[in-house]
Amino acid sequence: MKLKEKSKTLKRAAYVAFPHSVPILAGYGFLGLAYGILMSVSGFSPFFTFMMSLIVFGGSTQIVAVELLTAAFAPLHSFIITFVLCARHIFYGISMLEKYKGLGLKKLYMIYGMVDETFSINYSANPPDNVDRGWFMFFITAFNHIYWIIGSTVGALFGTMINFNTEGIDFVMTSMFTVIFIEQWRKDKSHFSALTGLAVCGICLTVFGKDNFIIPSMVAILIILTVAKPYLEKKMEVTYDEL
Repeated sequence: MKLKEKSKTLKRAAYVAFPHSVPILAGYGFLGLAYGILMSVSGFSPFFTFMMSLIVFGGSTQIVAVELLTAAFAPLHSFIITFVLCARHIFYGISMLEKYKGLGLKKLYMIYGMVDETFSINYSANPPDNVDRGWFMFFITAFNHIYWIIGSTVGALFGTMINFNTEGIDFVMTSMFTVIFIEQWRKDKSHFSALTGLAVCGICLTVFGKDNFIIPSMVAILIILTVAKPYLEKKMEVTYDEL
């Protein structure tokens, strides 16, 4: 009986999670395809691309890794670039501490698979009360991971059959982030966080330059939002009362 109830819980969570992941399926279809083609024309096999997406699963990190893998061996340089590029995930993890609390071993996979798009959905989505939130977030993570693996592998296979100039193909990542930002903007009633992020990034970009602005921006945003947290929570309570 317990096994049957567990199965129902999993099916219900997967069924509810899937529609939330469909926009990522569309995005990863093109983004993964672009990455797979880029890997292929850079001399990597479809199997290598598949394993990169299965094990690394880093989105923008994987795209940058194409250049790092084809350049001269420089482990320290690669580490610094990767760390700076992925520094935002530190703040993703801090934001999800409460949501991932008490979720058992599946939390390990959810932490591993917490890319930008998955974080965006799991942080803001509110599944129905009859759906296990932990399993809902697990399936969001798993679906997105599967989409990326399929998209990149198909792209790698496709890349072995064609030969064309891939300059600018990595702009798909920028397009994906733009779409996520627009969707979040449309969904949120308060745009304080978004405007803070834009303003701080603009200032840090001007002060530190395009190669060094990410970490200062993240730190400044964290400080500002932490200080403003009581005000934002109070504003949200007022909004709920009005509803």
